[in-house]
Amino acid sequence: AQRAELSGDATAATINHSLTLLQRLQELLQSGNGSDAVLQVRAAPAADAKVFHVHQLLLGLQSDVFEGLLRNQSVLTLHEPPESAALFDKFIRYLYCGGVSILLHQAIPMHQLATKYGVRALQRGVADYMRSHLASESSQGHVVGWYQYAARVGDRALQESCLQFLAWNLSAVLASAEWASVSAELLLLLLERSDLVLHSELELYTAVEGWLGRQQPEAAVAERVLRAIRYPMIAPAQLFRLQAQSAALARHRAAVHDLLFQAFQFHAASPLHFAKYFDVNCSMFLPRNYLAPAWGAQWVINNPARDDRSTSFQTQLGPSSHDAGKRVTWNVLFSPRWLPVSLRPVYSDSVSGALQPARIEDGRPRLVITPATSSSDFAGVSFQKTVLVGVRQQGRLLLKHAYSFHQSSDEVPDFLAHADLQRRTSEYLIDNALHLHIIVKPVYHALIKAKK
Repeated sequence: AQRAELSGDATAATINHSLTLLQRLQELLQSGNGSDAVLQVRAAPAADAKVFHVHQLLLGLQSDVFEGLLRNQSVLTLHEPPESAALFDKFIRYLYCGGVSILLHQAIPMHQLATKYGVRALQRGVADYMRSHLASESSQGHVVGWYQYAARVGDRALQESCLQFLAWNLSAVLASAEWASVSAELLLLLLERSDLVLHSELELYTAVEGWLGRQQPEAAVAERVLRAIRYPMIAPAQLFRLQAQSAALARHRAAVHDLLFQAFQFHAASPLHFAKYFDVNCSMFLPRNYLAPAWGAQWVINNPARDDRSTSFQTQLGPSSHDAGKRVTWNVLFSPRWLPVSLRPVYSDSVSGALQPARIEDGRPRLVITPATSSSDFAGVSFQKTVLVGVRQQGRLLLKHAYSFHQSSDEVPDFLAHADLQRRTSEYLIDNALHLHIIVKPVYHALIKAKK
């Protein structure tokens, strides 16, 4: 019993036997004592039915659908897909006790049951479970299947969570059995995104070519997919090899000939000269989040709560081969407990000019990225900086956060604002180390077109 103050009576207390009540409700379901309805659940017309002796009051409290179905009849025959029928005992137990345990492969059929019978709390609970278990490991993968299910039922929040997870962990998906189950619609949505995290555009092309070979979509779909590849992000030597060896390009050469020709022009000319004749402010000339060394560097910070750290790395000035020999050096500063101006020590007149103390826990992590060379060397190019934060979830190394900001700012806004790096068990740390990957994406400026 827990003490409580009620109307000023110090002797008041709360007596809680709700667990005993739940146990008795579960026993009531198992025994069927006092039941006034029967559910017969069949997975197929000729299959044996699972029989449940139930109580209309308890089912009606949780489900308006059951309340309506049982209003004028006491025996119901329900036809369910095999996966849903196998979980029906768990589903009924939830209606009696308000709790259920499920595994990854049971999420969709349980959500289908909750949706069909209008059990909204269970619908929300299963959807929350799916969003929080995207990183869980399974033999065949599950995120693609969950995305496609969410698209069918119109769960926009779950769709976006799945899409974000796939985009940020695309290299792992490309190498898994899950890649073969990606639909054309989902593939095209992914190819539109600039926040895909993978080694290079060539890696993406290779995976897309494998998908085309397995799926054999109609020509219109294959051409849309191939035109979504960012060919200017692939080096000329690799483009020549693709033209000579790629079966997909050989089959659909006419559909992408203009893009390949434009990519070769892009690599051959000065970016400033190229921008006079072509619109460079489009996705075709914007790099994705490439993990290759030319685009950034990994930085593992051991004991990140201890003190300030710094590092430097180089990136290629731009994706054009014209800039292949040009490098930009970047300096990075990490501070685990940076204090905003509003929290920094100030002199106080009330205590003989003493400094007001500032608590360490008032600070937050800070990351500053600045070029070591003059901006005058970057004619026609600006930079978008992206910081990826890796974590270990369910035994796997995955991307948890991506922070992006433009050249006009040197500091990552709200960098790990809610992370507690003081705790060794923080979800942002792997073996007490902070795993970052810093990417610098060159963005070419649009110029006035020359008169033809």
